[in-house]
Amino acid sequence: MDYEKIGGLIRRLRTQQGLTQRELAQRLTVSDKAVSKWERGQGCPDVSLLPRLAQTLGVEVEGLLAGELLENEQTGGTMKNLTFYVCPTCGNILTSALGAAVTCCGKKLSPLEAVKAPEEERLSVELIENDYFVSSSHPMTKEHYVSFVALATGDTLILRRLYPEWDLQTRLPRIGHGKLFWYCVQHGLHYQLV
Repeated sequence: MDYEKIGGLIRRLRTQQGLTQRELAQRLTVSDKAVSKWERGQGCPDVSLLPRLAQTLGVEVEGLLAGELLENEQTGGTMKNLTFYVCPTCGNILTSALGAAVTCCGKKLSPLEAVKAPEEERLSVELIENDYFVSSSHPMTKEHYVSFVALATGDTLILRRLYPEWDLQTRLPRIGHGKLFWYCVQHGLHYQLV
């Protein structure tokens, strides 16, 4: 660990929050001399203080320990390039248009790798009125089911949550061409172009 980088980041974040060393110390129940020591790179906060320090400064513990915060590059990405995350504990579905550090149920989530579906595994997509009717004979048992289907175009994401023991059928508004994503709890994230 680079104590000087960590200390410099603590100082920068503290001043951005409009806090004095004494005010930060009071929030953490430490002395202002301890905060001064950290900011000068002469030591590092105790591990037990890191979660509260990170919360007070509005950052993740990992960024604090790295001594730098990674800025998202504004690449002008589209919704078709979304990153999906699914919590293995509660099944929560999260997305990010650009890089993100995502946690749920106390665990850091890894982004799902979307795999182009082979022809035999593609979902059936029919045009009915002005909607896509999406269906499949995929088993929808409690142990093996598709938990969501999502249509992503350049500027829009429509996501439908699916549940075990229901048929895999849903309608999505046809809002142009894009990527159809779906997540099988056993086989991961897949996509096909529509």
